[in-house]
Amino acid sequence: MQKRVGLLGGTFNPPHLGHLIIANEIIHALSLDEIRFMPNQEPPHKNPSPSITSQHRVEMLELAIKDVPSFKVEKIELERKGKSYTYETIQYLKKREPETDFYFIIGADMIEYLPKWHKIDELTQMIQFVGVNRPRYSQLSEYPVLLVETPDVDISSTMIRTRLREGKSVRFLVPDDVIKYMEDQRLYE
Repeated sequence: MQKRVGLLGGTFNPPHLGHLIIANEIIHALSLDEIRFMPNQEPPHKNPSPSITSQHRVEMLELAIKDVPSFKVEKIELERKGKSYTYETIQYLKKREPETDFYFIIGADMIEYLPKWHKIDELTQMIQFVGVNRPRYSQLSEYPVLLVETPDVDISSTMIRTRLREGKSVRFLVPDDVIKYMEDQRLYE
């Protein structure tokens, strides 16, 4: 029997409760075996943010998911150099784990961006895209995207970093262990 694994990519700079809520909703809605949080090395659609190392992002992710056995960290994109093209990542994962069906989770902002993805037609043959709603974005797409309704949680890593720079609280937006880690490591000051 094929294993069913959700992949949630992102910079996780830092991870926040919005990521965890989406993962929790998807794993239950689709009866997946696990969700893997997959930090990007260098997402093709974003400028690199050199201030926070990959090691810090992985440490924060591991703290954020430590109490949920079905949540894992997938480091495959950090182990490769250069831009993180999903097509290449999925090729590698399918070769490494032929017994696994992958469900690639994207927000509505990325659904709109799908026509610009590298080798999108091939990708849709390799994985099932799973789309979640985000405020202010459409979920309409010419590509096959399985839509899962999730609570609208308008939290972003950009908003968290801005609040931290302004000295505002991020309690109830970021797991407590991640807040402690950010404070101990003096991140985002």
